[in-house]
Amino acid sequence: MPFEIIRNDITKMHVDAIVNPTNADMYGVAGVDGMIHKIEGPGLRDETAQIGPLAPGKCALTQAFNLPAGFIIHTVGPIWKDGNSGEEEVLKSCYKNALSLAKERGLESIAFPLIASGSFGYPKDIALNVAIRSIGEFLLFNEMTVYLVVFDRKAYQLSEALYSSVESYIDDHYIEAHKLSNRYRTNEILESARSDTYFPKKQSLDDVINRMDETFAEMLLRLIDERGLKDPEVYKKANVTKQTFSKIRNNSQYTPTKQTAVAFAIALQLNLDETKDLLLKSGFALSNSNRFDVIISYFLESNTYDINEINAVLFHYNEKLLGL
Repeated sequence: MPFEIIRNDITKMHVDAIVNPTNADMYGVAGVDGMIHKIEGPGLRDETAQIGPLAPGKCALTQAFNLPAGFIIHTVGPIWKDGNSGEEEVLKSCYKNALSLAKERGLESIAFPLIASGSFGYPKDIALNVAIRSIGEFLLFNEMTVYLVVFDRKAYQLSEALYSSVESYIDDHYIEAHKLSNRYRTNEILESARSDTYFPKKQSLDDVINRMDETFAEMLLRLIDERGLKDPEVYKKANVTKQTFSKIRNNSQYTPTKQTAVAFAIALQLNLDETKDLLLKSGFALSNSNRFDVIISYFLESNTYDINEINAVLFHYNEKLLGL
């Protein structure tokens, strides 16, 4: 998928470039910068020394000597003070300039750590929000595979407001097996399945009958046309590659994964019932007995259609991300 949050060691990423959050001297001994210099050895230090001091928000590219990545893009993040000292603009510049440099060099894939969230003290939840917004804005107008690499759970944190809201919704709607008898769970699942046959009220009976045999691809393309949208703005908002969308457009029998089907529902800003209708075309449903489904329902009912924010929450709960 164009943008993916993964748990990994960034020094092990096989991408065209990894981003190294460094200091003005471009030589740190701690965190990601320290790991990279330790692996790369004196060759990298000699190259960064020739570049000279690097200002906050700016970027510089060097070769990678011993890493699986092709290049290293170095950037200097902001040191957190109080949130009112221009930190956010500097952090946005780190992402924007790194992505622009990668595009300028013709690179097709890039991996970021969560910049400035370590020794520079940037609150992890705010740093995450800036990262997904900055990367998301770039990908709306550019083709590139971007990874946000999280080393461990301690390095990743949702905002308290978002986490509390999602957690409360899950508590109210998620049916855990150990809390229910098999009979009750079966009834709940059947009830959920019945709701998946809902058709929007504005459709006439003739419309419903005529579209009973409509495939997922046919319904998706019809919805795009009805909304007057262009293909790129839809597949980009769905976090789906151009190649995958081309397969859908050229194959009326295309069968998506559930994550891809939901991603297009998000991109089209469908409501909960419309989403269920689209999913049904591929044999999927949303159920209160599935945590992934409950999280998706939360965002649909909240009219929140930022797929990167949704994926950030799914990643937090160890669920599969949307897109392909």
